[in-house]
Amino acid sequence: MQTVLITGASSGIGKELSLVFAKNDFNIIVVARREEQLRQLVKEIRDDYQVNASYIAMDLSKLTSAYELYEKVSRDGLNIDVLVNNAGFGLYADFPNMDIKSEEDMMILNMHTLTKLSRLFGNIMIARKAGHIINISSAAAFQAVPGFSSYAASKAYVLSFSEAIEYELRPYGVNVTTICPGATQSEFAKVAAANDKVFRKAPSSKDLAEFTFRAFKKKQGTTANGLIGNIMIFGLRFTPRKMATKIAAMMMK
Repeated sequence: MQTVLITGASSGIGKELSLVFAKNDFNIIVVARREEQLRQLVKEIRDDYQVNASYIAMDLSKLTSAYELYEKVSRDGLNIDVLVNNAGFGLYADFPNMDIKSEEDMMILNMHTLTKLSRLFGNIMIARKAGHIINISSAAAFQAVPGFSSYAASKAYVLSFSEAIEYELRPYGVNVTTICPGATQSEFAKVAAANDKVFRKAPSSKDLAEFTFRAFKKKQGTTANGLIGNIMIFGLRFTPRKMATKIAAMMMK
């Protein structure tokens, strides 16, 4: 039975991903800051599915957290077959008013930790000539988004980085899938202090988790969920960048 490690799993997309993988007979390791939510999730998985489940309570927005997580998993003798870099958050604010410390934490989590975990666990997968990395990017990765300036830029990094290592790791038998969701019903809007009107009629976290699992099984590369999301991303190829930025700003307000 294979083992999947999922970051940012205490709620929303990460929690639903954990349940979908457990339902499909994967052993589960979940990682996030909020220990009580993780404990409840692990209990739910153990009660409902015949798989092993454990949690690691850790703040992945710290510079050393990727190494600490990797070392703990290694000490426990756990083999990770699938790594899901789901942990991340956004901040909605005009650039001059954005809290610098929160912005730094976001950039560390969204980019630095994701990169380090991909490298550390990816090297083990390369040695085994098998494995799969799933990185959660965003539809925002394809354009500038005023109010979400740093967040959109961080997700553009995730997209570019993931597509590059997808090409590089394929000869070693390691697959990389990049998911670029649009607005999704989760805690994202609350944490980001964003306009929740954009999220009210969006797909649920469960919908996205099931979509992600299907993309994983098909060994897809970069993909976006939903017809509207794909049309939007395709349309950006033909939209002047300044116009796309203005439209994004209007939508978020």
